[in-house]
Amino acid sequence: MRCSALTCAVALAAGLAATSAIAQVVDFGKYPDFNGQWDRTGPPNNWRQLAGPPPLTPEYQKVFDKSVADQRAGRPGNWPSTFCIPEGMPAMMNLYNPMEIIITPETTYILMSHNNDVYRRIYTDGRDWPQDAQRTLVGYSIGKWVDENGDGKYTALEVETRFLRGPRAYEASGIPFHEDNQTIIKERFYLDKADRNTLYDAITVIDHAMTRPYTKVQKAVRKPDPKEWLLETCPLDNVWVKIGDEAYVVNVTNGKLMPAYKDQPPPDLSYFDQSRK
Repeated sequence: MRCSALTCAVALAAGLAATSAIAQVVDFGKYPDFNGQWDRTGPPNNWRQLAGPPPLTPEYQKVFDKSVADQRAGRPGNWPSTFCIPEGMPAMMNLYNPMEIIITPETTYILMSHNNDVYRRIYTDGRDWPQDAQRTLVGYSIGKWVDENGDGKYTALEVETRFLRGPRAYEASGIPFHEDNQTIIKERFYLDKADRNTLYDAITVIDHAMTRPYTKVQKAVRKPDPKEWLLETCPLDNVWVKIGDEAYVVNVTNGKLMPAYKDQPPPDLSYFDQSRK
């Protein structure tokens, strides 16, 4: 039986919609089980502890040495998150607080909260690098799922991150990045074959402040029944303030600015009328 143009158009649209719906059915069984709440295990998992001393160039070794000396004197050193700046990459993958991984066919999301909520988008849709992506603290990440056994099931997620900006450091000790912001970070996420509740993130950083790539393997364990997710709002409790190149402390009792160390000069008051007493 022949149909009218309108009837045929409606039938065609319905058929295409049904085909599209079938095509959108995703076999999540081919992805590794990254579900749940992931938390680091063991002593503080910082870069120096897991990867050894940073292979810094002489110029940036001086920056790091100054950061360590400042911290020993009670100052924040080269750790921008002291002032509520999100850690960015790769420091956020130290997992100061628990992590959640959400997998979709096109994008894998990494969520956590430290110094405020932070997240990553890892694009796995086969895209190329953009010509001029906006630089951010977490960068722009492209990933590829890997089927090591050839059985149609993925065993690892390999990721490369570019287009990063500062201020950032590897960890709270203040291991620095080069000021040119040309950092490249490569990662490999995979489950322990003997314990599927253990996740590894092998992180390699290529940066001009280093004489060679710097690699560590971050270990995390899955909490099978997480009761809650930590939510941080850093400015509510933070007392540190950076003005120019100096770090000051706010008195929690009266809200007044205080020096962070003995004989610290006050900030530049050029824009204030100092004639009023």
